[in-house]
Amino acid sequence: MVWPGEPLRLELPYTRMAMVALAFVPRPENVLAVGLGGGAIPMFLRAVLPDTHIDVVEVDAGVVEAAKQHCGFREDALLEAHVADARTFIEAEGAPYDIIFLDAYGADQIPGHLATREFLGAVRARLTRGGAVVGNVWESAANPHYDAMVRTYQVSFQGLSLFEVPTSTNRILVGLEGPSRLTRETLVERARRVERERKLPFRLSTLVAQRYRPLTRRVGRGRVLTDAGLGPDGLIPDE
Repeated sequence: MVWPGEPLRLELPYTRMAMVALAFVPRPENVLAVGLGGGAIPMFLRAVLPDTHIDVVEVDAGVVEAAKQHCGFREDALLEAHVADARTFIEAEGAPYDIIFLDAYGADQIPGHLATREFLGAVRARLTRGGAVVGNVWESAANPHYDAMVRTYQVSFQGLSLFEVPTSTNRILVGLEGPSRLTRETLVERARRVERERKLPFRLSTLVAQRYRPLTRRVGRGRVLTDAGLGPDGLIPDE
């Protein structure tokens, strides 16, 4: 849900939780958002990070047009929408990103080629030193691949944290480009600083303090998703 003309109003709880990325990378210079929807995440970032370059990749040109017509999404010198397949875009030559948001997974529709170890390896390769990827994944009966997706994220990044979204089956995964010694206390203090400096309309520090869960042990459930394991239709076969 998007409120035209009110970019700071993140209505869906998972979009607010996704902003925990700013505790891991408080001053990003370049950000990539995969999946536009109504444009809530990139428009919020544009409002609170006025000097940050933001690319958005959306496979469906109709979604971009609808976001512009009905949701107030606007491109400018620092916010650019690209109609392209996200994997092709990420695997192409290009500048690295400090944060990459992966908001392309549905509750029951998972683009297989955007969930494999090979794809996440390409995502990690496009991160700057110390960068982070943020994935919005659904833990529900509609998504039988949740465990496999978490395990695949875990083997693809140096560190992985999970944030449960209150009153929702959304789970926010934050994967890191390199090893990190960030503690809960450090992340909370960073979140407080971001709140003050960026004048956020919600308590990011509270979300971090209450929901941060580092996945320090290897997840035993689920299999690692690979390109070779996808079905002929490009979907993830049931286990």
